[in-house]
Amino acid sequence: MKIIICFPPLSNEKGYPTLGQNRQFQYFKEPTYIYPVVPATAATMLAKRGFDVVWLDCISQNLSSDKFRDIIRKEKPDLVALETKTPVIKQEWRVVDDLKRLAREEGWNLNVVLFGDHVTALPQESFDNCGVDFILTGGDYDFLLLNLCNFLKEFPSLPARDFNGPVMTGPYRLEPGIWYRAGNEIKNTGTFKLDHDLNSLPFIDRDLTRWPLYAYKNGNYRRTPGTYIMSARDCWWGKCTFCGWTTIYPHYRARGVKNVLNEIEYLVNNYKIKEIMDDSGTFPVGEWLNNFCRGMIERGLNKKVTLDCNMRFGAVDRPGYELMRKAGFRFLLFGLESASQQTLDRINKNLKAETIVSSCRAARAAGLYPHITLMFGYPWESYEDAEKTLQLGKYLLKKDYAYTMQATVVIPYPGTPLFDECKKNGLLYTLDWQEYDMKKPVMKLSFAPDKLMSLVQSMYAVTFSPEFIFRKLLSIRDINDIKYFGRGFLKVLGHLLDFRKRS
Repeated sequence: MKIIICFPPLSNEKGYPTLGQNRQFQYFKEPTYIYPVVPATAATMLAKRGFDVVWLDCISQNLSSDKFRDIIRKEKPDLVALETKTPVIKQEWRVVDDLKRLAREEGWNLNVVLFGDHVTALPQESFDNCGVDFILTGGDYDFLLLNLCNFLKEFPSLPARDFNGPVMTGPYRLEPGIWYRAGNEIKNTGTFKLDHDLNSLPFIDRDLTRWPLYAYKNGNYRRTPGTYIMSARDCWWGKCTFCGWTTIYPHYRARGVKNVLNEIEYLVNNYKIKEIMDDSGTFPVGEWLNNFCRGMIERGLNKKVTLDCNMRFGAVDRPGYELMRKAGFRFLLFGLESASQQTLDRINKNLKAETIVSSCRAARAAGLYPHITLMFGYPWESYEDAEKTLQLGKYLLKKDYAYTMQATVVIPYPGTPLFDECKKNGLLYTLDWQEYDMKKPVMKLSFAPDKLMSLVQSMYAVTFSPEFIFRKLLSIRDINDIKYFGRGFLKVLGHLLDFRKRS
């Protein structure tokens, strides 16, 4: 049974889509390729079970639609699996129908599977708009895809109408969370469960999943080649009302410390990886973090590889940051979101505004490099509220308490409490999913949209302030810093174009 896990070509004048491993979708003028950990894990699990697996990322490989069709025609897969997100769902519906049409014309049977946060929130929608055969809901779609493929291999001729029949009581039953087309009906196996053991996951086959495609063009890396891992799924707070991944990971699970350390050691020894971004929604803290840091030091990995991770303000104190620095951590990504306490409370951030500055200062004083993310465009905020966020971000950057930043427009994704709130209260400009790409606001504002875009641009413009440039020059230690700033400068220029004024 041949399976292609792919990201199809999604051509758009807006730029390169950040489709895989991204909680907040965005087009970038300057390409950034993020290693898609969960789909790569799915590919590895399938290959280890004897399936013929092809990894096809047309975005990072820069493949055209014609080349994509040629590859599909040549490979004639039994199943194609695609991750999708809200702003590109319409494009992927067309891709699904094109794939099904091609298979019919060429005379082979093809199943197409969609997975991701958008189809988890709105599974019926995709069945109504394209010929997709299966939708995997929830975030453990690596486990679910293996389960589905095992089932289809064991029962290749079983009509879809019988998937919930007596066979479902046997060892090959379909797990909860799978939606499927049964004739004119759409059925499902129930609500997905996150009860899989993450320690049972194999280390990703980086060669199968073409890891060099993602090892260099990524603004997070100071040293290359770099790669991604996930120590946990996904965020131990997991209640922010704007985050799409709270819909696919409603509760938190972490791998064992030894298991993660073994993977890092494997990557360093076998692939000479110099920097690793752990993309858990929030890195585990407390005793787990302490044991992990001690393990990095004891194994000498802190001398061989640099670590980056997502973190929450206030989750670690100054001694904890110092231990992280000794263990090899460099880059900590913090979600600042807003300087308004009202907004932080309303989006259920579980954060006091005054903690933001103190956490940044403590992390920076320990020798770490905080990266802050800010969002503009909350419908309840005044222009003055949004401007306070801008001023806080500028202050942190100019004082070198935050090292780098990312500013975006708030987007309420389907399935999130923020989306439900806005839809209920008539606060959405549009339900055209193609507009949900951070290029302009989709929530109604109390001030003009062009003023919002100016705020985002002003945040990026701080990069050109003399104080910011002076501090960055003082921080240069070697050629890696110069290359890092060069890549960052190109991305800033791209973002300034991304957020130019629009009506």
